[in-house]
Amino acid sequence: MRSQSLIPIFVVIVGVLALSGCGARGDPVPHQRRPPAPCVVRAINLRTIEAILPTRDIQGNFLPGIEAVRVYYLPMSADHPSALDVFQRGEAIMERRRPDIPDPGKKIIMDLSHFGRSSGWLVVVPFRVGNIPGTPSQILPWFDPAF
Repeated sequence: MRSQSLIPIFVVIVGVLALSGCGARGDPVPHQRRPPAPCVVRAINLRTIEAILPTRDIQGNFLPGIEAVRVYYLPMSADHPSALDVFQRGEAIMERRRPDIPDPGKKIIMDLSHFGRSSGWLVVVPFRVGNIPGTPSQILPWFDPAF
């Protein structure tokens, strides 16, 4: 008899919880994807750049992968731009996308010998899935090909 007398109490408790609205309403919200940390870049020669892809996002969380890597160019001007200026005001001159880029932490070599613009500045920007841009790398100078 005892187990049968507990059933109505259990039904009442479940009903109260269901009607009280416990839990979030609507579709579940996915975790926010944070931008990748910057690539570490260096010029191998005047026309070749080596970038080491980041392994973490800007908050230090593990980064499962990079969707794309883009090189941005900004022509030389009177002032020295910041890396963010080159990214925002410059133009994308090269893009490498998955599956042509390695895993995070690996090196990627980008040959810019086809690029024949005047002197300026370059930055490399990693992009996470969803076209989320990461932090631009440090600025590299670009010299006029006639130089």
